Amino acid sequence: MTAQRTVDGGHDPGPAILIVTGMSGAGRTATANVLEDSGWYVVDNLPPRLLPELARLGDQLRERGVSLPLAAVVDARAKEFFADLECALAELAHLGWGVRMLFLDATDEALVRRFESVRRPHPLQSSGRLLDGIQRERALLGDLRADADVVLDTSGLPVAALTRKVESFVGVGQDSGLRIAVLSFGFKYGIPLDADFVFDLRFLPNPYWVPELKARTGQDAPVAEFVLGQAIAADFVREAGDLLRTAVTGYRDQGRRYVTVALGCTGGKHRSVAVAEAIAADLTGPGTHTFVVHRDLGRE
Repeated sequence: MTAQRTVDGGHDPGPAILIVTGMSGAGRTATANVLEDSGWYVVDNLPPRLLPELARLGDQLRERGVSLPLAAVVDARAKEFFADLECALAELAHLGWGVRMLFLDATDEALVRRFESVRRPHPLQSSGRLLDGIQRERALLGDLRADADVVLDTSGLPVAALTRKVESFVGVGQDSGLRIAVLSFGFKYGIPLDADFVFDLRFLPNPYWVPELKARTGQDAPVAEFVLGQAIAADFVREAGDLLRTAVTGYRDQGRRYVTVALGCTGGKHRSVAVAEAIAADLTGPGTHTFVVHRDLGRE
């Protein structure tokens, strides 16, 4: 996609339509539900060529004094999608509207599990395997994924965590500013697809091997004290915080609005959870909104 998109920067960019797209089975419907529950006007399965009509509707509402955020859920697999989107973006720019794009993704394993659970074939599966259809779609959408404002990995996310991540991206209940998702995870369940930074915490002593801590989590004070009380952990939190603050400054200058920092340990239960809470607290400050998602907590 080569047409210029207007995104949030250091000045008022004017109104923007949120495009929700991504892999089949990655949660487009669930995301649309979150947006609707948060007061958005959402059009499902909207052809890209109709985006300017949605913008005109938004202009009419604004003239009546109604400020209603607009979102469109689009299926990007149609062969005319990219050509139509190019034309739509040009017309939106002429109308004074911009676009923000949220791309939903998940691991192949997660997508296979979801399609099998509802006993439905993948739309691009044809006569092949379910995984064949997923891989065809992934190849088709690769450029679009790279161009998205935010890629959200829904693998293993319960509905509550997905809701929180979507709400943070769209800024529900928050002023404008950089939003940082601090995500704990277990390497045994896979690295998050949407991570901008990935830190491996398996160098820290593991509370799993301490009998009185094994059944607890990093949210419990004894575990957090065990992990963060180590000098090497304190050094890591301080130095990682300095690194991330440097990056945050650059992200703000570039108009970036959403960053995901992933911290992993073996199972996502002890070390990554405790350190994620500490990193999030360390990064919170003026113009920065942080929130924590413990992706794999409770899976063991």
